[in-house]
Amino acid sequence: MKMPRKKKEELLEEEKECMIEEPDAPEEKKEIICCEEEAEKRERPVREEKKEQPRPEVEGILEIAEGGFGFLRFNNFLTSDKDVYVSPTQIRRFNLKTGDQIKGISRLPNEGERFGALLYVLTVNGDEPGVAIRRPDFEDLTPIFPRERLTLEDGSRDLSMRLIDLIAPIGKGQRGVIVAPPKAGKTTLLKRVANSIEKRHPEAEMIVLLIDERPEEVTDMKRSLNGGEVIYSTFDELPQHHVKVAEMVLARAQRLVEHGKDVVILLDSITRLARAYNLVVPSSGRTLSGGLDPGALHKPKKFFGAARNIEEGGSITILATALVETGSRMDDVIFEEFKGTGNMELHLDRKLSEKRIFPAIDLNKSGTRKEDLLMTQDELEAIWAMRRQMANSPTQDVTETIIDNLAHTKNNSDFVQIIKKIFLQ
Repeated sequence: MKMPRKKKEELLEEEKECMIEEPDAPEEKKEIICCEEEAEKRERPVREEKKEQPRPEVEGILEIAEGGFGFLRFNNFLTSDKDVYVSPTQIRRFNLKTGDQIKGISRLPNEGERFGALLYVLTVNGDEPGVAIRRPDFEDLTPIFPRERLTLEDGSRDLSMRLIDLIAPIGKGQRGVIVAPPKAGKTTLLKRVANSIEKRHPEAEMIVLLIDERPEEVTDMKRSLNGGEVIYSTFDELPQHHVKVAEMVLARAQRLVEHGKDVVILLDSITRLARAYNLVVPSSGRTLSGGLDPGALHKPKKFFGAARNIEEGGSITILATALVETGSRMDDVIFEEFKGTGNMELHLDRKLSEKRIFPAIDLNKSGTRKEDLLMTQDELEAIWAMRRQMANSPTQDVTETIIDNLAHTKNNSDFVQIIKKIFLQ
């Protein structure tokens, strides 16, 4: 049976209507897709900006906290907003320790973070990271007597350095005490020693550590040095500050020695460092004369005892000033405790400085243990002969005579020849 014509046309019209309405849906989808693409384009620059954050190169000294993580310190080894976080994973992977100088690539702090973070380690103490992984521990290295001399004579008219070379020679790995009453010229002497070492031994890493000193002396020391590092904690800082700075310097020196390098630390003064520890350490319940706690001397002795020549290579040389005749019983006790621990002593005399005789060195009391390992045979014979002849003479006469002879010679070699002619012939 055939369908009526009218009904068929109606069906065709309905079908056409459906065909017209069908494309409307894809158009809506296209509009939605276009909107999403535009939004993505708007967001893309933000994402790219985040990806292209600057990654600055940083170099600082590592301090490891109790939690196993660490921070790179930049300003005098102390906490600041510029510190960079180092993860425990990196510390374990590269065998990093407190005192390591790390150079690497960092990222800036994200939103809500206070510190940036270290991404890549480039060098550790100037060497490849692999060297740090294989290095020995400082405690496992073998200490021996100093054998290589640190010559202070630099060709200038400064007689104090020439006199030290003859009377109390300094070797790499020396543990020396400069015994000084007030106003005897210890700071000036220390500054000249630093300048001479910089000039004559540029291979040695030098750190000048000033504890409980005046701020103007810190500035003066900084300006007098060319490449040496000056680390300080002035008298207006807390004892905890003194202690932290000293411990970071010690850790820094130990890390350098583990890499086979020579380090020279000039400390002013060991007396004030011991005073700071006396206020910081918990009380042991016992007190020595002058109010000194016996437990307070362990850490300063550990610092001073780190000075040594290493058989496997490298050395730590420490020259520390010890204050005497200050009127404080505690200072005298501290000096007595450190008196036998060094292997070189240089005594300054207040009476000589009051008479303006410089360098104010007491030649009879000053000297170096095992000096025969550092001096030539001619020097030994001349100095021993001179000491024998002047042993019973007053300190002032001895020093004035030696200084006068030094002033009339160009160098120590000429002086030794003159002494040999006078005393050995």
